Amino acid sequence: MRNGLYPKLAAQGMRQNRRFFVPYLLALAGLTAAFYVMSALCADPGVLNMRGFAYVQVMMTIGMFVAGILSAVLLLYINSFLMKQRKKELGLYNILGMGKGNIAWIQCWESLFTAVLGIGGGLVLGIAFHKLSTIALVRLLQFSIPFHSSLSLPAMVTTAMFFGALLGAALLLNLFRVRVSNPIELLRGGSVGEKEPKTRWLMAVIGALCLGAGYFIAVTTKDPALAMAFYFLAVILVIIGTYCLFTAGSIALLKILRKNRGFYYQTGHFIGISGMLYRMKRNAVGLANICILSTMVMVMLSGTLALYLGQGELIAAQYPASLNMSIRFDPAQGQNPNLEGAAALAQRFADEHDVPVTSLRVGQYMQVGVTEIQGDEFPGAKPGYLTSTSNDNTANRTLFVLTAADYAGLSGQPAPLLSSGELAVCGAGPAPGPLTFFYYADLDTTLSSFTITQALPALSMFSVTANMTEPVCLVTADEADRAALWDFVGHEFTRSYTLVLAELDCSNEAELALVDAWSDAVITDEHFFDGTGSWESWRVDSRAEMSVDGYSMAGGFLFLGIILGVIFLMATVLIIYYKQVSEGYEDQGRFEIMRKVGLSQREVRSSIRSQVLTVFFLPIAVAAVHILFDFNLVARMLTMFGVRNVMTVALCTGGTLLAFLAVYALVYLLTARTYYKIVR
Repeated sequence: MRNGLYPKLAAQGMRQNRRFFVPYLLALAGLTAAFYVMSALCADPGVLNMRGFAYVQVMMTIGMFVAGILSAVLLLYINSFLMKQRKKELGLYNILGMGKGNIAWIQCWESLFTAVLGIGGGLVLGIAFHKLSTIALVRLLQFSIPFHSSLSLPAMVTTAMFFGALLGAALLLNLFRVRVSNPIELLRGGSVGEKEPKTRWLMAVIGALCLGAGYFIAVTTKDPALAMAFYFLAVILVIIGTYCLFTAGSIALLKILRKNRGFYYQTGHFIGISGMLYRMKRNAVGLANICILSTMVMVMLSGTLALYLGQGELIAAQYPASLNMSIRFDPAQGQNPNLEGAAALAQRFADEHDVPVTSLRVGQYMQVGVTEIQGDEFPGAKPGYLTSTSNDNTANRTLFVLTAADYAGLSGQPAPLLSSGELAVCGAGPAPGPLTFFYYADLDTTLSSFTITQALPALSMFSVTANMTEPVCLVTADEADRAALWDFVGHEFTRSYTLVLAELDCSNEAELALVDAWSDAVITDEHFFDGTGSWESWRVDSRAEMSVDGYSMAGGFLFLGIILGVIFLMATVLIIYYKQVSEGYEDQGRFEIMRKVGLSQREVRSSIRSQVLTVFFLPIAVAAVHILFDFNLVARMLTMFGVRNVMTVALCTGGTLLAFLAVYALVYLLTARTYYKIVR
């Protein structure tokens, strides 16, 4: 046989089966492009020259790993589908005199054409999208990055080798399938029907228990640390429950509907239920795959979007000024920072570097970890705070204590009028009334001389923190009351700080340069801190620098979430498409027979529409339920990153769900048309 015949037969087979091969090639090109973009960004030398480069590199590395696993699973799945649909064609080649070796050569040429079109096209597409992705990433990170927009040869080689290896593995599987099969099996491969599946009540019960357990964990977990620890357990339980219920529960439901004679013996219901029942053993796994992938897409996009949108609020709250200087000291060691000297140092240093200071605020506060307790938790205890932390982060609080003068100095507002023993609460906190502090080692030892008399507007730096615990800010009348509380709590649990807030009138670049100059001056000038009193440590945080770090992390997460979300969406669409096509060819003969025995065209269309709608929208309905139960767990985990605005998380979740439903409906319209064309 002439060697030139093999590529011709391979090209002809791909052209005749373009309904199967075109989506396969598009998927391969899309996966290749996404993998190349992440690989090029990870290897871009410009990333190494930016602040926060580690976040971008870590995100892209994780993305490459996840995309690689998903690409392998998806391409091997599509390859298996293609082989099943083409068994009759390959069997015909064998019957007409071709040996299995000849068929193997045809498959090798098909794999070569697939690699050239899919991988080659994907690399071209990836190079084109690399520039767009760098622009998008710069906008997400909100600072300039010296990206190299030229093509990356290492990324091209890595991508081509990886997807070439996947196609090679798929080819080996195809050659093995052909080798162990006989021509008769190949000719009948696409026509083998399904036996009626048995009702597996045990699997249905296991699925219900796993799903219920996953939902229970998601709804009842309140501690952010436990939410992170239990999240993957809940995910695994929900995945197991989804597969079990789709496989066993759907069969049980269809059989129950079949027993209802009034419902079952209607034209649309009879055809749809009987058709789905006999294919449900295979069909259910596909539906579960669609449901899980849809849930992953929505969770990934909504979570990363909420994290990104919450960064602005978090940064503005934690860093209320351009320069935030935190001076830690221990009065028990005789340390006492000079507030005026600290402010003068900040002003003098900014003036030396020609950076205007528009405002300068100074104040001191005490920070301590406590546990909020209720009256029925300990014998004889009243509602108040235990001067220690517990293992339950939902009861732990980060307590900030200021004097009225410090509140005025940090907020710029008039000092509240408080008498000795009176407290004001800033923002969220305990209700007005007596407030008792309990000593951690002895509940009988209490400090109950305080009463909350008024509420003040929240101070942003003490109302939104990156800690897992809720913050509470209290204002005392004077230093004597704060000192009494400080002595009662115990020095081993307490931190005292002076806060200097300097607002600058300069660009982010000038602000970052000023912070770098400060670090250099601390090292080179041994008299740099003269006149600032005695203290333990002095830390300078720049709002611009924290924005770089915050948006590097959140923007990298969102960028990764978008890319992986697109890949998961692509996998969902392909599974739906091939499912519709395969079922269309299976139903083609059945509906033709029904038309011959008297079924009208209108009844055929109604039956098709009922079956397609039921099968198509069941996964997305279950995915929406998964999202609703998952909301609490995601919101709790986001508090570990400082995102405490539940409304932001809710809006991101709801918006993502609506957007995905719109895309899903569009996919339905497109794939349903293919199904209708095949069946008709």
